[in-house]
Amino acid sequence: MTKAELVAKVAAEAGLTKAAAERCVNAGINALVEALAKGERVALPGLGVFNVKERKARKGRNPRTGEEIKIPARKVVTFSAAKALKEKLNK
Repeated sequence: MTKAELVAKVAAEAGLTKAAAERCVNAGINALVEALAKGERVALPGLGVFNVKERKARKGRNPRTGEEIKIPARKVVTFSAAKALKEKLNK
């Protein structure tokens, strides 16, 4: 599903115009991104939980040259699906 398809679905389900639905979808996405940028946990019942985890710096290898490289530490987003979502997928 693309963002445009999501906007159309929200507009149809909520009885909104596509422009209003797009503003709602954008506001939701922005709120999610801002919370994750602050390192907060975002839980959406029935969907799952988004978390921010810290990855440690580590050594890797350039597959082309075999040269050892240093991979810097960074933050990554993880997602754990809710039980209801898992059940719906495996129905």
